[in-house]
This record gives sequence, structure tokens and C-alpha cells, in this order.
Amino acid sequence: MSCLDSLTEIVRKDEPLAPYTWLKLGGPAQYFAEPRSIDELCAVLKCCREEELTVHILGDGANLLIRDDGVSGCVVRLNGPEFTEVTIEGNTVTVGGGALLSHVISRTVAAGLTGLEELSGIPGTVGGAIAGNAGGKSGDIGTQVISVDVITLDGNRETLPAELIGFNYRSSHIGSSIIVCAKLQLREDDPQEITKRLRKTWIMKRTSQPLTSQSAGCIFKNPPGLSAGALIEQAGLKGTRVGDCEVSDIHANFIVTHENTTSQDVLKLIDLVKSQVSDKHGVNLELEIKVWP
Repeated sequence: MSCLDSLTEIVRKDEPLAPYTWLKLGGPAQYFAEPRSIDELCAVLKCCREEELTVHILGDGANLLIRDDGVSGCVVRLNGPEFTEVTIEGNTVTVGGGALLSHVISRTVAAGLTGLEELSGIPGTVGGAIAGNAGGKSGDIGTQVISVDVITLDGNRETLPAELIGFNYRSSHIGSSIIVCAKLQLREDDPQEITKRLRKTWIMKRTSQPLTSQSAGCIFKNPPGLSAGALIEQAGLKGTRVGDCEVSDIHANFIVTHENTTSQDVLKLIDLVKSQVSDKHGVNLELEIKVWP
């Protein structure tokens, strides 16, 4: 009997993961934990250390492809109130790692604080956004971070100042640590002007990205000085299908899935796109989405 089997209030076995992801694909988790507090999170991590189980952190399920066979080890989802609280004091925003980025953007815009509104339309949680340094043409979330509180896989809580996080393009040095809280430094501005920028960003994304379709966001990182979407489009791959998934005809860096799609279909299409772009442009595309396991 696993130590996790004693945590029946917060841990389930063989939990289907597809409903938790934007692509609605993938097999089950060996163990699925939804701790309600730091203490419960540490208890889950202690069990995983004792059982030598791999820990996977699930945010909002965006930018994630789970293989059809599912995930061994323990998938941890931080969606309880302790991990989603948002507090605003002056220009400083303290937010749980499990809070939805869209919710935090709405709260800060309503408070007359600028710095996040141009991240509108980016899916996921604050923890995931910080770990992957989510952003767009106008900047990345890392530029707003003061510090993050993390729980290491050893169960220790640490506070990391921004300068030690090592923010890079769509990446950071957070590693396997779990972001449970973050402090952001924003700036005051006219609420009406912030709202205008928010609406402009949202309209631009709505017209240039397949936001109403089932997708995981951008599949590939932009190579230095280039656009992954443009490279894919120039390779003539818009609308290319494998099984029941296809390269979006709105934005070529998105893969849209349909009812009978499998994760293997998506992986085959990813490989096809990478191969075609490499042959035509001599550029090796790097994945922006995560693939489990």
C-alpha cells in the first residue's frame, strides 16, 4: 500500500487527465492530488519521496500535451483557496501560484494597476506563467516579478528574488520547485487607459488566433529574430492534418484538435511540422508546450 493511499481526501488513483487540459487529450494519472494547504502539499511530496514517485504540477492544463498512455507518478493540482488568493496592497500584488492569470489581470486592471493587461488572452495559472515566463510582443511576466515562494520537492519553503529566478525567453530557472505564491510590482495608471489596452490586446488575439477552437496555445517557441507561425505558414502547412487534428488556418503556430483526436496524432503532426520547417528553412523549431511524460 502506498503512503498516498492514506490521503484519500485529497488523492485519487487513475484519474482521467484529459478533462483538465485545453486539448482534452491524454490518459490517466497514476495518482492525482489536490492539496488544500501547504501542509497537505508537503505531505503529498513526502509520500512521493518515500515511494520514489515523479511529481508533475498541473496548472490550468494549457500549453500541455499528455500522452495517450497517461502519466506515472503523482500529478498535483493547486486549485484550493490557499493557492489561488489575490491580495492587492498599493502597487504590490500577492497572488497564489494556482490563480488563473486571466483573473489576476482582471483584478489588477480594476484596481488601476498596469503591467499585466497586455498578457490578456494568455491561458494558464500564475505559477505556470512565471515558470515559463509567459508573454508577448509587449513583454514578459518576469519583468513584473519581485519574488516567488516555492516548495521544493524536499518539502522546504524558499523565497526566491527575481534576480535569482533567471528569466529568459519562455523559460526560467525555477526547475522542479513548486510556485505557491508570487509578489508582483505593478504601476498606477488611468483605469480607462489600461482597459483600452486590455481590449485592444484581446481583440488582436481574437482575430489572429483560434481562441474559439480547441488548442493548447502556441506549439513552438519563436526562434531568435523569427516567427514560428510565419515559418510554418511559409512552409505551406496551414490546414495540414494528421488524424483529427490540424495546423490552424488562422495562426500556423496553433494545432487545433477535434472530437476523435489522439495525443499520438498531435505528436505526429508536431514531428511533421518540425521536419518540413527544417527542410524548407533550415530552422529547428523548439516546443513551447510541455509533453507528459
